[in-house]
Amino acid sequence: MKFSLFLGCVVLSILAAASGHTFDSTLDEDWKNWKSQHEKQYTEEEETYRRLVWEDSMRYIEQHNLEHSMGKHTFTVGMNQFGDLTTEEFNKLMNGFLPAEADNSTEVAVEEDNEDDESNDVEMDAIVDWRTKGYVTPVKNQGQCGSCWAFSANGALEGQWYKTKGQLVHLSEQNLVDCSRDYNNEGCNGGWMDQAYRYVLRNNGVNSAATYPYTGRDESCKFQSNEFVATISGYRYIVRNEFDLKRAVETVGPIAVAIDAGQQSFQYYKTGVYYEQNCEKWRVNHAVLVVGYGTEGGLNYWIVKNSWGTGWGDQGYIKMAKDKENNCGIANYAIYPIV
Repeated sequence: MKFSLFLGCVVLSILAAASGHTFDSTLDEDWKNWKSQHEKQYTEEEETYRRLVWEDSMRYIEQHNLEHSMGKHTFTVGMNQFGDLTTEEFNKLMNGFLPAEADNSTEVAVEEDNEDDESNDVEMDAIVDWRTKGYVTPVKNQGQCGSCWAFSANGALEGQWYKTKGQLVHLSEQNLVDCSRDYNNEGCNGGWMDQAYRYVLRNNGVNSAATYPYTGRDESCKFQSNEFVATISGYRYIVRNEFDLKRAVETVGPIAVAIDAGQQSFQYYKTGVYYEQNCEKWRVNHAVLVVGYGTEGGLNYWIVKNSWGTGWGDQGYIKMAKDKENNCGIANYAIYPIV
């Protein structure tokens, strides 16, 4: 269902209940400032509903952070550009990974050796951060388009291209959104990283973001074959466990993954190590990029680059719990391109 139609149904169903609501007057100035900061404009009827949602979000954030101060959570949350969206609306709009096709993929180990896990784990680095090595482009913003899969796929390819060619190039997500629909991707309505790589492989390249700028909407394919900047020879899936994902991140570079980002806590994540006990391992819905791992306060975490701009999370990043029984399914759909 298109988001605009979904939103219209939600608004109509709530307007009657909202008509008699009295807003919290102490939040009037905060509401005005938030709308100005994020350039929000509504009709009179819609503003009533959006204000209700926003106030609920503010109460959730206050309660969560109070519980964090009491030691009940390992991360904080904060208001951001998504404050006027319910969790259901947010998921419809922002989370565009479609796992059904990925479930049919064949798992391939990163390496073909048979060394035992324990000995390998001892040899691994305690901290890896590919941002410090020049492998990672700045945080991007997918806008109101379910194209997270394109940003995830390109993020891993940007890293591998830098590793192989020594050039960090901003690749075009719009190229993938517009041109990989023949490979079962659905543009702004969702897709898969492996199908994006199939397109790049068979099309013999992808344009740069400068050549093919991002618009955040579905358009006709405008790939310029004489202006491609990155090619691949294949792609590889990673065995579905955190050990193999860790080994891949350490030895390969940034890895494209999918997670369950459907919880309200993810929508408003701000700082700390994100561990969400309500996360679904096998109902992932959002594609991101693992660019490293580390430890904070005795908690292991994955360094994850998102595509919702720097206003979300910790400057566009999130530290996701590592070695916590594959929390949020982060190791289930890991993949990287071969350059």
